[in-house]
Amino acid sequence: MAEVRIAILGAGNMGTVHAAAYAAMPEVSVAGVFSRDPARAAAVAGICKAQPFTDAAQLIERTDIDAIDVCLPSANHHDVVVAALEAGKHVFCESPLALDLDQAQRMRDAARRAGRLLQVGLLMRSVSAYGHVEAVARSGEHGRLLSVTTWRLGSYLHADAPDRKAHYGDPSTELMTFDFDFVHWLMGPPQSLSASAARMPDGRPGEISALLTYPEGRHATVIASGLMPTGSPFTTGFRALFERAAFEHLATFSGGPPKTSLTVAAGTTSPRPVPVAERNPYEVELQRFVDCIQGRADPALLDADRAIEALRLSVATIESFTRA
Repeated sequence: MAEVRIAILGAGNMGTVHAAAYAAMPEVSVAGVFSRDPARAAAVAGICKAQPFTDAAQLIERTDIDAIDVCLPSANHHDVVVAALEAGKHVFCESPLALDLDQAQRMRDAARRAGRLLQVGLLMRSVSAYGHVEAVARSGEHGRLLSVTTWRLGSYLHADAPDRKAHYGDPSTELMTFDFDFVHWLMGPPQSLSASAARMPDGRPGEISALLTYPEGRHATVIASGLMPTGSPFTTGFRALFERAAFEHLATFSGGPPKTSLTVAAGTTSPRPVPVAERNPYEVELQRFVDCIQGRADPALLDADRAIEALRLSVATIESFTRA
């Protein structure tokens, strides 16, 4: 199988993670890493034995590169993704794909016109616990899925938060996109969505709760916060209630790999751990991207249309709490 040559745009946390993942893939060569900061570009390029660049266009226009991996702030995704697709490159783009639907749809349409892949970092689809529950729902082994509750709780909106990023948006897109995608994966499009938001002193939404309804009273609740106390670790999780069982997942991030648990409760027995393979989800999704380029995997799982479905729910959430 021919080697896949990839360029990474962005040398922040995600660029670093992606560089390390590609460095472990023998069929991948990273041709270059872009950052406006030469030192950061050089540092990340060193991880994957690539060249540093301070001009993204140089990498996008090179004819010896097969794919572009976009790890830039979300507001910058559209222009570089469309340029890369029009230059004949496959693209992997971190989530959120875009901050508004028009841009996301233009990116998807550019991929279709170019006949190239546009894969999106819908990370939960590559996390073992989330994939396990999706497989359980599909199998029907515990009966119908009745409800899902997800949470993604951080402190990033506080000025002194350790995870503060000036370019981060409000929780509806910055955090909820991941869980909206998970819920959509499990339950499909909702009949209705309503949301409310606790606001910051300047009026921006800081913690958001969204309720999604489905036929026969089935429902999902998606909660995201950027207002947790700054000493609280970032946590994510879900509870999935089936007719005959309930699964609960918790991940706590406090430096290094997250501490995770997945349990199932059924009948009269106490909740018990569910054994799932511990895999680095970034490595899983990026390997899938490479496999799709090489024709070894179905691109539908991480296709741009999946990201657009999740973004529609984020937009509906904003519209709902804005009307309230």
